[in-house]
Parts: sequence; structure tokens; C-alpha cells
Amino acid sequence: MAMEHQILAKCESDSLLPLHALSLFRSLTINPSTAESTISAVVQTLTASLRPSLPSLHLGATLRLLSEIHYRRPHLSPLIFAAVRSFSLLPNLPPRAAAESLSLLLSLTDHNENLNPEISDITESLFLSLAFRPNVSTRHWLLQNAERCGVRPSLLLTVLLGFTKDPYPLIRRAALDELVALCRYIVVEDRDMIEGCYFRAVELLFDMEDYVRCSAVRAICSMVRDMSVEVRVESFYALGKIRMVSEDILLQTLSKKVLPINKEKRFPGQFTAKQFGIPASAFSGAFIHGLEDEFHEVRRSACCSLRTLTNLSADFAGEALNILMDVLNDDAIAVRLQALETMHHMGKSGLLRVLDVHMHMFLGTLVDSSTLIRSAAREVLRIIKLPNMALFRLFLDRLIENLEIYPQDEADVFSVIFKIGRTHGNFAVSIIQDVSLEIEPSFVGKLGFDSARSAALLVLAISAPLSHEQRICSIPPRIFSNAVVILGRISHGLADIMKQDTLLAYLSHCSRSAVVSASEFFKWEEASFPMVEGDPPDYIGTKLTSPVKMHLQEGSDGASEIHSQGSLEPSNAATPEHYQLEVLDEVKNCMKLIFAKVEDIWALIRFRCMDEVLRTLRSWKEELASFSTVSPKYAGGLAFTLQYLRAVKLLGNAWVHFISKRKCCFHGTGELGLLLGKLDRILRDMRFRFIGLSMHEELHILELILVTYALRLSKIESLYDPFTIQKLHSTISRVELLQEGSSIEPSTFVTELKKSLHEIGTCTDGASYSPFLFQNLLELFTLKQFVFCGELRYVEAELEVRGNDLEQPRPFVPGLPVGIPFSITLYNTSSKSRLWLRMTMEDSTQFVYVDLSQFGGCDEVREFAFDAPFYNTPKIHFFALKVCMAMECLSEELHLHKDHKGPKHEIANLCKEKEVYLSNE
Repeated sequence: MAMEHQILAKCESDSLLPLHALSLFRSLTINPSTAESTISAVVQTLTASLRPSLPSLHLGATLRLLSEIHYRRPHLSPLIFAAVRSFSLLPNLPPRAAAESLSLLLSLTDHNENLNPEISDITESLFLSLAFRPNVSTRHWLLQNAERCGVRPSLLLTVLLGFTKDPYPLIRRAALDELVALCRYIVVEDRDMIEGCYFRAVELLFDMEDYVRCSAVRAICSMVRDMSVEVRVESFYALGKIRMVSEDILLQTLSKKVLPINKEKRFPGQFTAKQFGIPASAFSGAFIHGLEDEFHEVRRSACCSLRTLTNLSADFAGEALNILMDVLNDDAIAVRLQALETMHHMGKSGLLRVLDVHMHMFLGTLVDSSTLIRSAAREVLRIIKLPNMALFRLFLDRLIENLEIYPQDEADVFSVIFKIGRTHGNFAVSIIQDVSLEIEPSFVGKLGFDSARSAALLVLAISAPLSHEQRICSIPPRIFSNAVVILGRISHGLADIMKQDTLLAYLSHCSRSAVVSASEFFKWEEASFPMVEGDPPDYIGTKLTSPVKMHLQEGSDGASEIHSQGSLEPSNAATPEHYQLEVLDEVKNCMKLIFAKVEDIWALIRFRCMDEVLRTLRSWKEELASFSTVSPKYAGGLAFTLQYLRAVKLLGNAWVHFISKRKCCFHGTGELGLLLGKLDRILRDMRFRFIGLSMHEELHILELILVTYALRLSKIESLYDPFTIQKLHSTISRVELLQEGSSIEPSTFVTELKKSLHEIGTCTDGASYSPFLFQNLLELFTLKQFVFCGELRYVEAELEVRGNDLEQPRPFVPGLPVGIPFSITLYNTSSKSRLWLRMTMEDSTQFVYVDLSQFGGCDEVREFAFDAPFYNTPKIHFFALKVCMAMECLSEELHLHKDHKGPKHEIANLCKEKEVYLSNE
């Protein structure tokens, strides 16, 4: 205490606090042993020293220290807020100091909702006063934080439109970005305002600065020949979002010469009041230029744009396919991969028409040196309907060549051969009849099935009876006997189509029959495994089978989709108990298969192939969603798997932002901030809402949490984020605790992160770390395979409001508390859990503690009635209250919510929000 008084006395004796004194004050604030009276005296000294005449360096350091005290001592927030609020209203305040004061006020209100009414009346005036200051960095910060300042949308729209004519390009870009974002969330009914935004965006397309044009092109796209690579990339991505366009314009983009039909045309802009006459030459050969661009990023974006535009015109799709075949020779893997993905998309839409002239280019991809290219080419081949025998034979020969050169592709090649054999039954039978001697034992009885060709032909042979073209198949029965010799290899390739036992029974049946007929074996015929002649348009592109169950459809008779739970099974009916066990086995195997494959898509994320990633994740979610009812034994595991896939999707999107080197907005606003916020919530749910996590599972989740924090810190420039740094330390401590005494080795990313945090220490003054440090650390991260045990219990709640009706809302008296009756059902909640009812009205939130010790029931299920009071009833006639059940995450070491009237830790929502309607009429 004596030392504290000496420091205070020494510092208070100076009328101008030197930087050394501020450093001593900071030492006092971060010391947990410092008395509260001393901290209060420090705050009073700092607030008293705030004067406009101080140098900007002193003012900035003082405000940052007050911000840090607010984080560490929230109960002092009202005192700090009052002083800074008065300081921000002083005349002749330097622009940078005013902006930093406003930033601190907003931060204070973010963590103390009781201060909102006191700031709402000054933020708009402060925003407008700072908006017309000459300081460029201040205006730029204002634009990035306009939404946080609570400016009325009508006024903000006018200000932003004015800023698009700012002399500084950085301001013009920020204004246009904010203007586009604002127009997505508000309804603008003023036609003159809409036209003004449109025409201004057109003018900005010809701005002198690259990044201003890049922002403008996100609203209006036409700059596919711009000198800037980034603008060209954004132009093609924007072109792909067009949903209404003339077919003549589309065809013109694929030809450098102006087509005869377009020579006399001039295409108007969106509004007739002020037209931009655009000649056809303005977009002649736009895609040709893009696909021939020297930068692979531009070529890939052009392919991606073609992917969606082919749906608008069949003629355009046919011309685009001719060009895409040439793109398959591109040097960049990412471009070739995107071209194949575009073809796959065309196939799903029924627009893929393969001709003889295409064969040479496409067949080369089946023996490409890249695993990703070969796999994508085979996916396209699954959905192609070949018109003649010659093409079918070419594809089959190249698939066999793929198998001979790359034996590791055997399982997928077998699956593709089986698929095309089923969809081209007549061609398959004809080929087998010609080569039957190759898949027969030699004259000495030796079987030659070690060769890739013989094995592939056997797979083709056994697929033919399952085609509508071959109800009664002429393939010799002994060939099915020969296939049994390599049953293991074939069943591995067809693992997601039928079980090995079923495959063996099928082969045995066909080998014993004088006439091979699949329908004779499958008594349920189409109901169990329909013979498909060809996939209808809405099914093309979807894999024939899945890790869970087969989604097969009738060929062309208009029958509805048929789902087979039991795959291929003989006609004898199974007991309900046996069937239930089989379903549970399928659920467990499906989850394990998905977790085994998740690791493989990380390479696609690093290549920024998010379309392929999202399609894969979507198909897996559909597989899991097909289990609408499942035993409680695996219900938790199923929910966990779905959450994990959502986390991977968000991580992939955030990672694309990271590798694109795009700067994050101030205080984490912007798209990346939203992605990381959602990812943080999902990972928190996975950690705290699932009971029974193994050490491996928890460590995997903790590493993903560390990656989320590192991504956040890697994008914050000239700022510091003490909360995230503290969370990193807390999470690393938990990782070290779990790894003590175990044989689990940390990843390289976690090891290097621990070393870096040790060097940073607990200091969070903004000067002790650089965003580049975390960017380099993130380069070490790779998504590893998740080791999943399967049996988890899921903590959730059902919340019902008794007597809640919009037509007859509950009565209340303005200004007085109102009681709201709830019916609550909790699942897998311990009596030690700290549960809260969160009630939100606009920006005001109230928490009500739910003490489980007062209610009966067991941990598995608790049902009870609960009346919750809501105190802050407004003085209006009608309002809606959003309510939700939340659980406090007690394992968290940090107290992130220090409001005495609510939870002190982070919370996890246990149910969806419900609306309660109240009226005083």
C-alpha cells in the first residue's frame, strides 16, 4: 500500500502526465493485488488529465489505458463513461482524440447495456461532426463503424452517398462498401435515391484507384478487361450472380467478333431516365479474355462464372462446353478443377452434351497426375449419358488405363464403372460378350484377375443385370463365379452401394441361375434396388449411393423417389430388432466415414475451392438428416457430427478470407468478424453441450478454438484485443492440462503458438504482438482427422410459453414487472448446471436464474413450470419479447460477463428463441 501511495503522489504532482507515469499506472491496474481504492484514484487522476490541449500521443495513451481498466474493472465503467462523454463534447477537440473517445464510449456500451441510453443522444452528432473533419484516417474509421454509431439509416444513406465523391480513394471505397451493405438490410423507397446509388456506382467503375473499382464492381459488373487483376477477378464473380440477361449478350461474351445479330444493337442501362448506351463490342469475348488471362485467379473466376450462367441458356451452355474443353489443358490445377466442376454442374442441369470432338481433351483428365483432377473427372463421368458404343468403349478403356497407372484409385474407378454399367446396360453386355475370354480361367485353370483390366471388366459385368436395359441378362453365370474370387476388392469399391454380404449373395445367385435376372434375386425389385435406365434431370450429378442409404429413383415412368433403408437384401424379412440394429450400425458407420473424409477436403480449402467443399458438406448433411428418428444412443453423436460439419464450413469460409489477405474491419466488424463469431459459438456449443467427449475429441475442438482466436488476431491492425489474448492463454492452459501424463503429442501449430504466447506474456497493450506473428502461425495449421467415439449425450431444452398468442397477447402494466409462465423440458442437464432464461427486448437484455435444485426430475429429462419476471416493461401499448434458455459455460476460466445480474461466463443457447407478445390494451 505504501508503494502504491508513493506512485500516486509522484504522478499526481505532475500537471502533465508523462508516458512514464502512464506506464506506472498500468502496472498498478494489471496487478491483481492492487487495492480498489488505488484503482479508483488512478481513474480519477487519468480522467482529470483529459484536456484538448494535451499532445495527441498523451491523449491516445490515456484513453487506451482507461479502456484497459474498463476491461479489468467493469464496475468502474460508469465513472469512465461519464468522464469520456464530457471530454468528447468539449469544443476544439482534435479529430483523432474525438474518434478514440467515441471508440471507447462504444466499447463501454457494448459491455454495459445500462449505458446505452446515455450515449444514444450524442453518437449521431459526434459522427456527423467527425465526418466533415479533414483527417482521412478518422473519416475512414467512421465509415467502417457507422453501423455501431447508431446513425439513422436515412441520414446515413445520404452521408455515404456524399462520401463516394471524397477526394481520397480509400474513403470512396469504404463508402461504397458500406453503402452496398446498408442497402442489403434496409428498404429504400425513394426512387431518386436508388437511381443516385446506381449512377454513382457506374461512375466509380472508372475510378483511378484499383480498390475503388473493385468495390464498385461488386454492385455493377462489367470490368472484365480492367488492368487490375483483383478487379477482373471480382468482375467475373459478379457476372456469375446475374439472373436475367439476354441470350444474345451471353453468346456474344463467348465470341470476340461481334455477332451479326448484335451489330446494330445498343443495350440500355437499368433505368430509362438516364441511359448508358453500351455497344455490343463492350462485352464481346468477355469470357474468352477471362479464360485466356495470364493470371490463374482470373481464369478460375471466369470458369466459376460460367458455372451458373449455363443454366440461363442451352445454346450458351453448348458453346461454353467447347471452350471449357480447351481449359482442361490449363497449367493451373485450380483452373482445371474449376472447369471440371462447371461441367459437373452442367451435367446436373441436363446440359452436358458430350461429342466426339471433346473426347481427346476430356479423356486426358482421367490419367492426370493430380489426384484431385482425376477424382473430379470421374465425378463428371458418373453423370454422362453416352450416345453410342464407340464413346462408351473409349471411356471404359481410359478408366482402365487410370486404374493401371494409379492403382490407388481402384475403389473409385470400380464405383464409376459399376455406375456407367448400370446406366448403359446394352453397351456393357456387348463389351463383355466380346472380351469374355479375358475374364475366364486359362486352359490350366489359372485365374488372371491380378490385372487391372480383368478386375474392371468383372465389375462391368456384374453391373449389367441391374440396368433397365437388361431385365434378363445374357452374361454367362460363370463370370459371376469368377467375380467372387476378388470379392474383397470389388466390395471395397462398392462399399457405399451394398454390403459385402449382400454382394456375395447377389453373385452367388447369379452364378447359379441359368438365366441371370436381378429382379429374380431382389424380391422387392424397384422398392429395394430399382433398375435405372438413366437418371432423371433432378437426380443427375448426385452420387448413386451414400455412406448411409441409397437414394435411387425410377427411370422415366414418373414414379416418385424411393429410399431403401436396407440396401440390397434377400427376400426374407428381418425382425424389428434386427432392423433397428442395422439402422444403428449404419448411423455409426456413416458418422465414422464422414469424419474419416473430412480431413481430405482441407486441401480443397487451401486451394480456395469452396464450391466443391460446400457441395460435399451439403451432401453429408443430407445423409445425416435422413435419419429423422434414431436411438438416443446415437442421437447425441448425430447432432455433434452436424455441428462439426457446420464448424468446418465456417472455418473454410474464414480461411479463404485469411489467405486472400483481406483486411478486417475495425473492432471485428465485417464479414470475417461475423464468420468468426458464428464459428466461436458453434465450437463453444460442441465443447460444453455434449457430455462424454473423450480427450482426443476435446483436444481437437480446442485446437479449432485456438485457430479461431489466431484468425481474429491476425487481422487486427494497429489495435489490441485483450479478450482474445486472454482466451488464448486460457485455452492453451486447458490443452496443457489435458496433455499432462498422456501420450498425445500436440500439433506443430499448437506447439509454436504456445512458444509465441510465452514470448508475448500476459501483456496486452497492443505493442507486444504483431498480426503477422499469428498469420505465420496459421500457415502451420492443417485440419487432422477427427477421432470420433460415437456415444455422446446432448444438452438441450424445450421452452414453451403458456397462453402465448399474437391475437390475444398477455397483459402488462407499463413500468411494472410482468410475470411470464413457461413450461420447460431439459435433457441431459446436471443439477450443478447454471441455467438462465435470457429475455431480450430490442437492445435490452435481462437474465433470470433457473435454480434446478428447486425442481424434481432426473438428469436425463426434467419437466417443470417456471414463472419468470420481466422488469423493464416499456411505456408502449404493445411489444414482443424474445426468450431463450441458456447454459453458463462453467469450465471457462475467464469471466467475460461480469454483470452482477446475469451470468459471469460465456453462455450457450440450449434452444431456439421464442417470442412472447404483451399488450396493455
